[in-house]
Amino acid sequence: MSKAIRLALLLVFVLLGSVGLVQAQDILVETTFFMTYIPTVQFSQMYVGLEQGYFEEAGFNVTLEYGNEPDGVELIALGERQFGLISGEQVIVARANQRPIVSVYNWFQRFPVAVVVPESSDIEAVTDLVGRKVGVPGRFGATYSGLVALLASNGMSESDIELVEIGFNAPEVVCLGGVEASAVYANNEPLQIALRAQEGDCGNVTGVRVFPVADYVDLVSNGVVTSEQMATDHPDQVSAMVGAFDRSVRFVINNPAQAYLISTQYVENLFLTDSFKLALEAASATQEAFLAQNPTSDEVVQSRADMLTTLRENFTPAELLQFEILLQTITLWESEMLGISHPEAWESTQQTLVSMGFLNDTIDVTQAFSNDFLPNN
Repeated sequence: MSKAIRLALLLVFVLLGSVGLVQAQDILVETTFFMTYIPTVQFSQMYVGLEQGYFEEAGFNVTLEYGNEPDGVELIALGERQFGLISGEQVIVARANQRPIVSVYNWFQRFPVAVVVPESSDIEAVTDLVGRKVGVPGRFGATYSGLVALLASNGMSESDIELVEIGFNAPEVVCLGGVEASAVYANNEPLQIALRAQEGDCGNVTGVRVFPVADYVDLVSNGVVTSEQMATDHPDQVSAMVGAFDRSVRFVINNPAQAYLISTQYVENLFLTDSFKLALEAASATQEAFLAQNPTSDEVVQSRADMLTTLRENFTPAELLQFEILLQTITLWESEMLGISHPEAWESTQQTLVSMGFLNDTIDVTQAFSNDFLPNN
């Protein structure tokens, strides 16, 4: 075999090997991401991550799965799902029950629960709840633990109020006067009640007063959760997923108009007329030009407020409800460092669970979360 032929064959082998390497690198990891509840604009960061290609660029082909949170906890603990959005309290309870899961991105920086009362009520402080009927979906979940923590932070306990289990019907029950106050999700139900009051469909209620739990005590809310085994055996994948999630959150924070438009592809019946679509597209384009100027975080916050003001000139409160819910949700994500967990918040959450009787023995909460996978950490 001549030297020229040998060199030609060698070149062919090198090229074939290079093609194989590129193809191997292009293979995406099939990943089912567990979501609690149902499709909603409040999950817009997931839809952004899919449509903008952030998850794919990170090496994942992501499928979203919606279901009950306890089921998600079990699936992640068993390694049958790699990632999910799970509340901090569920992580603590799971670990106390030998389910080794860990939070790797603290999505909500402010606990999303509040107590709402009619603005005409004489309940002007949390301590005024003594002896009052206070609604809660039931003795479970974030609304209940948030209410208990709010009471405790004001020197009270559940025995100081008349707790009424009302299911997930706070707007209806508050408007009917069935309770004097109610534990709600701060980014959602106060807006619904206020809208009904504005439309004259809320009995004697003309507006609302809100007491956010986060103003009184720092509790852990929802975050990206994985298994300890995944974090140990595949740290690069965990870092990649957290990085993609972080990019998606930042996109929504910076351009909620575009995030809303993307969400309409995933959330059934999300309001979007032709005129509203055009308005959001215009708002998105304006925001993109604004972001190109490298604004400060405070300026971005103001830009969102200005966007809403402009939209209110042409659309009714009912038409803007879901967009306003998205804006309110964004305020619960923001912090100087997105995704970071604070040990004190995890400890406060654990103590709340103990006081509620949901946890018999405390655990080392520093093992329940990790900041090691955050971008630039």
